[in-house]
Amino acid sequence: MLTRRTLIAGLSLFATPALAQTPTQPAAPPMPVVATFSILADLVRNVGGARIALTTLVGPDDDAHVYQPTPSDGRALAAARVVFFNGLGFEGWIRRLVRSSGTRAEVVEAARGIDAIRDASSGQGHSHGHAHSHGEFDPHAWHSITNVRRYVENIRDALIAADSDGAELYRANAAAYLVRLQALDTEIRTLVAAVPAERRRVLVQHSAFAYFQRDFGITFVSVQGVSTEAEPTAQQIASLIRQVRDRRIAAIFAENITNPRSLQRIAAETSARMGGTLFSDALSPAGGPATTYIDLMRHNASTIVRALSPQA
Repeated sequence: MLTRRTLIAGLSLFATPALAQTPTQPAAPPMPVVATFSILADLVRNVGGARIALTTLVGPDDDAHVYQPTPSDGRALAAARVVFFNGLGFEGWIRRLVRSSGTRAEVVEAARGIDAIRDASSGQGHSHGHAHSHGEFDPHAWHSITNVRRYVENIRDALIAADSDGAELYRANAAAYLVRLQALDTEIRTLVAAVPAERRRVLVQHSAFAYFQRDFGITFVSVQGVSTEAEPTAQQIASLIRQVRDRRIAAIFAENITNPRSLQRIAAETSARMGGTLFSDALSPAGGPATTYIDLMRHNASTIVRALSPQA
C-alpha cells in the first residue's frame, strides 16, 4: 500500500529530469577587437579584460614604421567591432587597410586629445629620407604617461560605446589601471631626480623619446628622425660623433626595433658607453623585460638612470 510520502517521492523522480533540461542563457562571446601594435594592444587589454578577443597586427619587437599589412590583417579588421590605432601618422598604412578590409568596425584614434609635440622636421619639404612623412606631430606619444592616461580614457569610452553591457567592467578596469599609471609616473620622476642634471643627455637610434624628454627631463639626441626607415649617412654619423664629444653625452642606447651598428660605431669613436637597449615602438616578446607598457617604461627609465649615474 502506497503512503503519501512514497507517492510524493515517486512523482519527484519524474519532475527532476524536466528541471535539468531547462535551458540556460549562454555567455556572450568576447567582442572582437583589433589594435595596430603591441604597446597599444597592452593598453586595450588592460581595459577590455576578458570581455574582448584582441588581435594585434604588429607584434613584439616588430617595427610599425615599415610594417606591410597581410591578408590576415584585413580579415581581422573585417571581423572586428572596434579597431584601435595610435594616430598622428604613426601607422601610415592603417587607412588603406581599413578601406581594403571593408570593415564596419568603429575605428578609434587612441591618441585623440593628447598633448602632442610638433615634429621639428615637419613642413621642411622632406620626410627623413623615407617614403612618407608622419605629419605635423611626433606620433610616439605613449612615452608620456600623462598622454597614456588619455589613451586609456579613449579606449574605455570606445569599448563602452560598442558594448554597453560591459560598461561597468570597462570603467572599473580603466580606473584601476589609471591608479597604476599614476604610481609609475611618480616612480620614474623619483628615479630621474637622482641623476645630476648635467649628465641627463643620451644618444638613441631614432627620435622616439621626445615625450619622455618633455615629461622627465632627459635630453635625447637621435641618429634618425621619427621614422626608422632611413639609414644615416656617413656625414650624419660624423656630425653625431662631434655632438657626443662636444655635449659630453655619457651613454648611447640601442633600440629593440633597430640595428645598433651605427650606434656602435659612434661609441667606438667617442668616450660614450653603450648603456643597453631601450624599447621604443614595441614591447618585448614573452620572457623579456618589457612585455607590458608599465614594464617598458620602468625598464627604459631604470636602464637610462643606471647608465647615467656618476658611478657607472
